[in-house]
Amino acid sequence: MTAADVAVAGTGMHPWGKWGRGFVEYGVTAARAALADAGIEHTDVGFIAGACTIRNGYPGFVAGATFAQALGWSGAQIASCYAACASGAQAIAVARAQILAGLCDVALVIGSDSAPKGFFAPVSGDRPDDPDWLRFRLLGATNPAYFALAARRRMALYGSTSADFARVKVKNAGHGAANPNARYRAKVTEEDVLASPIVADPLRLLDICATSDGAAALVLTGVDHARRRQRRPVRLSAVATVTPRFPNHLLEIPNFATDSCLVLNPPETPFRASIAQAAYEQAGVGPEDLDLAEVYDLSTALELDWYEDIGLCPVGDAEGLLRDGATEIGGRIPVNPSGGLASFGEAVPAQAIAQVYEITRQLQGRADDRQVRPARVGIAVNQGLFGHGSAVVLRR
Repeated sequence: MTAADVAVAGTGMHPWGKWGRGFVEYGVTAARAALADAGIEHTDVGFIAGACTIRNGYPGFVAGATFAQALGWSGAQIASCYAACASGAQAIAVARAQILAGLCDVALVIGSDSAPKGFFAPVSGDRPDDPDWLRFRLLGATNPAYFALAARRRMALYGSTSADFARVKVKNAGHGAANPNARYRAKVTEEDVLASPIVADPLRLLDICATSDGAAALVLTGVDHARRRQRRPVRLSAVATVTPRFPNHLLEIPNFATDSCLVLNPPETPFRASIAQAAYEQAGVGPEDLDLAEVYDLSTALELDWYEDIGLCPVGDAEGLLRDGATEIGGRIPVNPSGGLASFGEAVPAQAIAQVYEITRQLQGRADDRQVRPARVGIAVNQGLFGHGSAVVLRR
């Protein structure tokens, strides 16, 4: 079996929002939907990978076993994966490896969260050796403070404007309006974005994604197994989770400073770009082959960075790509046709899985009013904390 021989055979999702229920309920709903989509009973699943949440007590730390128990103990092998916003991709990678190694025929991947309202806070307790704890205690730096620093950098280097950032939100809100699983389905204007309150200058409330409840799930099988059960299996051609290379010269959550570049030049390929490059090499495709992308739009400005990181345009040209309408549905390379995190909000362990859900549905021609045409190759990219990140390439 080659790396291209794993398929997404089923997809499922619980709508995202603030529902006030437990993460297990959301995850089980998504898992049952994915199993039904694949036409597979949960007792036929040989491996369950749960993406963990750190906000829901011990069951969240052992998500694989939690979901296995909730679905009904079946003797399946399990794994629980945590990598912050890349947790879902880590769970996908582990499940894919099990199939490629011949250790199981069918794997189930589940990510779910029940998130608090407002900014994410560090895990409780005193841990002065934890950079995530320190950044809150010493700097008072919430996640949007980092998003704002990245936005300011973009404005200084490439001349981005607040109107450019607003256009990203307008685009993604327009896409999300056609997605029944999105939390926010109202279209917005540039004026709406620019009139919303400042959160971390230059970013406003509508530039930043909210926290949400939500869940997504995938059934993975060998391609031949999927073909026997459905007409349109989508190939999972690459899952890249490479680390940064020293020196890492761009400030990332939760660090206070970059690595020193006094004696070594920065690597030719920065961290986020290296994640995508590794996935392209694995899949045997390049950015010129893409028909759509799902990127990590925690803020509007960060989406523009990703255009360049995944090779959609040269560095510094993202604003031009956006202004030309190339990243809208109907444009040359639609980005976040799902509506992105701007429309869904953050349900951390489910995010990367939800991106793969969207691309799979697009490649199967099942995205209804937000369908991208043609849709043959797509990429999903994410960044977690402490050097975690992911890129997933899917092909029809």
